[in-house]
This record gives sequence, C-alpha cells and structure tokens, in this order.
Amino acid sequence: MAVSKDVKLGKNVKIFQPDLVNLYGCEIGDDTKIGTFVEIQKTVLVGSRCKISSHSFLCEGVILEDEVFIGHGVMFTNDVYPRATNEDGTLKTDSDWDTVETLVKFGAAIGSNATILPGVTIGQKAIIGAGSVVTRDVPDYAIVVGVPSRIVGDVREKRDQLEMVLNGHQF
Repeated sequence: MAVSKDVKLGKNVKIFQPDLVNLYGCEIGDDTKIGTFVEIQKTVLVGSRCKISSHSFLCEGVILEDEVFIGHGVMFTNDVYPRATNEDGTLKTDSDWDTVETLVKFGAAIGSNATILPGVTIGQKAIIGAGSVVTRDVPDYAIVVGVPSRIVGDVREKRDQLEMVLNGHQF
C-alpha cells in the first residue's frame, strides 16, 4: 500500500499513515484528510476540505466536491453490470469495463458503512445515514436512510436528528 507518484496532492493534505493507504492516479484537494486503510483509485477527484475516514473505497469515476464527509467503511461502486469475464469467457481487462461516474456534491455527508451504487448524484449538503444503500439520486439537503435508501427528511428542518442518522439510528 502506498501513495503513487501520479497522485496530485493539494496543499496541506493530511494522510494518516501513508504506508497504510492505496492512492493512485487520483487528485486530492487542499486541506483534505484521509484516514488509514483507504483506497482511492485512478481518475477520482476529491475536492478541498474533505474528510475520508478509514477503510473507505473510492473507485474510478467518483467525484467528491469540496467539504464532503465520508464515514468509515464507505464503499463506492462504478459498474452497473460487473462481471469477471467477457461473453467468450476471457478475463476482463481495463478496456472491457464500463465505468459509470458518481458525483457527491458540496458539503454532503455519507455515514459509515454506506454503499453508493454507480451513476448516482448525492446532492449538496445531503446526509446519507450509516449503513444505507444509495440506489438513486439524492436531492440537495435530503436526509436518506435504509436499504434501499429513502428520503426521511430535510437537513434544513431536522438538524437535531442528523447525529442520530449518521450513527445508524432510524426514526
């Protein structure tokens, strides 16, 4: 595990235990913090002032705008129909994959152990509850929880419940 030489790091990026992360071909914005056991793959763009907690996986095609929070163990996916082999039985190569982009907008927060399916957009300041599986776009300021995730509120109306959502409590 390591930080590859092709990673573009902004100013004041903090990588906790750089020998325990796997970063390659990505771009990390200023003042971002990256925890241990994080993997960030090629083409991923991470904005400024983000926090990516330990054990999270950001695969090719993920874009995080500025001030995004990623909880522990968050998993992004990037292929709608993943397969190990092609129709003829040959092992897939990089050129065989159909990578689908995922966008997390400014100030959004994703709780621990959430799974984000490919092609979704998570809106500005939205909150994704811990353990949620996001299968479709999340509007700006929405609070979503569950499997599959569903909207249960609006950040602007339920600020007192946000900590409960991020910690996996249902209401």
